[in-house]
Amino acid sequence: MAEKDEIICNDTIKPSSPTPNHLHQFKLSFLDQMAPSFYVPILLFYSASDVRTFGTDLTALSEKLKTSLSQVLTLYYPFCGTLRDNSIIECNDKGVPFILSKHPIHLSNILKNPKLHNLYELLPCAPYNLEPQERDTLGIMAVQLNQFKCGGIALGVCFSHKIADAATAASFLNTWARGNGNSNNNLVPPPMEETSLLFPPRNMSVDMARGMLDHENTVTKRFMFSGGKISRLRQSIGCPNFTPSRVEAVTALLWKSSLEAAKEILDSGEEKIAASSMCHVVNIRSRAVPALSKHSVGNIWQYAVSSLVEVEGEMGLRDLAERVRETIERVDGDYIRKLQSDDGFVEVVKAIEEARKVAAEKGIKCYAFSSWVGFEFYEVDFGWGKPIYASTIAMPIKNMGVLMSTKDGDGMEVWLTLTTREMAQFEHNAELLDFASFDS
Repeated sequence: MAEKDEIICNDTIKPSSPTPNHLHQFKLSFLDQMAPSFYVPILLFYSASDVRTFGTDLTALSEKLKTSLSQVLTLYYPFCGTLRDNSIIECNDKGVPFILSKHPIHLSNILKNPKLHNLYELLPCAPYNLEPQERDTLGIMAVQLNQFKCGGIALGVCFSHKIADAATAASFLNTWARGNGNSNNNLVPPPMEETSLLFPPRNMSVDMARGMLDHENTVTKRFMFSGGKISRLRQSIGCPNFTPSRVEAVTALLWKSSLEAAKEILDSGEEKIAASSMCHVVNIRSRAVPALSKHSVGNIWQYAVSSLVEVEGEMGLRDLAERVRETIERVDGDYIRKLQSDDGFVEVVKAIEEARKVAAEKGIKCYAFSSWVGFEFYEVDFGWGKPIYASTIAMPIKNMGVLMSTKDGDGMEVWLTLTTREMAQFEHNAELLDFASFDS
């Protein structure tokens, strides 16, 4: 009989000291209120040799993690609370689920060719599949510590997107790692309420991902870009007056290749593609004036949406890369100041609805990208070394790509979701395959 995954224990970790009465209600910013209601999933993998060097068994290691998590939750007190009415988190010290699990496979089997169904088993919840009642039961955050047959481990963590973006998740994990086994007196509390002061909550209910999740008609695949291939891509796009960044270059290639796949399918039928647009999730911490701390908690980002690009004839990579830069650069200090005003808030909501309408129109293909490049997931060291692999689980949203750095910091990993038919065309695009490889 084949061995099966085994849940060793399922605990609830509460903060090491109770949250003070004056902090019992944490207000969401209106940026949090507009964020999707699903979870942000993170997976960190550590080698068996590093874990063995740490010199402790799985039970002792998990107890240490639970203790340090308990301490860190006193600083991130809303993370163990309960979301109410898309406006506040009751900081009631409800706690964080902590699952300990064993898997009868070797870590190398996962890393050789990461498959979505295998990665999902390493997470404490299905981040994109939960009903509202299930989210209420789960809470703001959940953790699963996984041990493989070889002794390697993976830490799977899911954060509610209602309070955490990818930058917040990276900051939390690094704070937790620094505090592992140490007193939280050595840890600096994050700017917890800065976002709700700058972007006060509104009487609203907007879910940016409403109607966008599609589990049945889409497929997600991972594409890898080495540092050398990205350098060559940038050189091929660049000219004396323009050198694209790594993110701009890879985004332009993904946009162009995806659009060509869609055209190949649709143009053979009655429907034609006339135009396309691209949107990028932009971290606004460093763009605000004055800049916000990179450790500021919340959804401190904005969607930057490009103008429509006519797709008749040949589309140049340089033109698309320039359009990507132009779109992202519009989210500057002036934009953010306006965002804080009543008029700016109304404009943002209108822009979201307008982008939805455009995306739904026939003949227009819209693509969305979220860059996690530069977020310090590969720095999360709990005392036994840094991760040998850090990843997420891409959102099952059609035409959505998530970009992450590779361990060496020079390459890039992209999780891209397209319709099943378009992915079959996309993965045979000759120009794409000149720069990227993918898991079969």
